[in-house]
Amino acid sequence: MANVMKPSASPLTTAEIAALALSLAHLGSGPQANTARSGLRHAFEHMQLDDEVIATTLSTLTDPMPAPVADRARTIANAITSQLVVRLHYRDVSGRITVRDVDPVTCMVHRDYWYLVGMCRLRRGIRAFRFDRIVATEPTFLPAQPHTADHFLPFQGRRRAMRNERVA
Repeated sequence: MANVMKPSASPLTTAEIAALALSLAHLGSGPQANTARSGLRHAFEHMQLDDEVIATTLSTLTDPMPAPVADRARTIANAITSQLVVRLHYRDVSGRITVRDVDPVTCMVHRDYWYLVGMCRLRRGIRAFRFDRIVATEPTFLPAQPHTADHFLPFQGRRRAMRNERVA
């Protein structure tokens, strides 16, 4: 039986890539996880992305997370799937730890870091929380407000603005 490759009707969205990569990132390093990561790398080879994006994010997307971070990532992924609020113990850049209830929307990689993107109930606004600054996660039974992931990716606006400046 021959392998047949059909051209994709539409490329993966940023949210789809993030969901696939997050699922792989917290799988560990077993044979299935390694094969799945290889598949994601292969998918990237066939996408039209600029070299800078590939160079700075591909290894972050496809490398296993350290075990404690992977445990927190599982809690976050479950909250996204279940559409439940997740409670974060978050250390900001100054070292202060706050406890925040977040309506999780999606996860993404920007440069070398994983982020949870969601509506922070404490700050009453969209926030991106770096995984390596999340000290602990707690599942809750509070229903999260539904949000569309494509409108919640904080770095997209900057990229679009930069492209428009280059064109002008």
